[in-house]
Amino acid sequence: MTELKTISHTQLAKLSQSARQLPRRRKNLNLHPVLEDPIQRLFNALEPGTYARPHWHARPDGWELMLAAAGAFDILIFDESGRLTDRIELASTYGNLLVEIPPYTWHSLVARQPQTVMFEVKPGPYQALDDKDFAVWAAPEGSLAAVDFLAWMETARPGDRVPSP
Repeated sequence: MTELKTISHTQLAKLSQSARQLPRRRKNLNLHPVLEDPIQRLFNALEPGTYARPHWHARPDGWELMLAAAGAFDILIFDESGRLTDRIELASTYGNLLVEIPPYTWHSLVARQPQTVMFEVKPGPYQALDDKDFAVWAAPEGSLAAVDFLAWMETARPGDRVPSP
């Protein structure tokens, strides 16, 4: 018999505490038992200052469902040239709670509050090399340019274009 899984507020608080101490300012708690699982289910603790390079999932089943379990974050949607087309605020206590991003959609996120936790569901299996394609117009994660790119994403409005390098 498969074991029941429960996640407590205490577990999510510890996950957020761990994320705050990591250079990437985020940390996953996977519910799926293996990366080969056909349905990926995970909590992702996001702290302000985390940078997720804009990307898309270039496959017909490349959708992602994101739910604000705690705190608040924005989902940024881009066109192929790097123009911001939509900004969707998700929050656990007001407004939008969930978004499902269709395949072939350039997107990223910005954490708005400390101790933000997103619950994510997407098709598996997870294969790092095939999971996502990064936008060439966005700064690579870990680069010095990523700091400026994140600062731009934090205030960008629909219609804004990514800054020139």
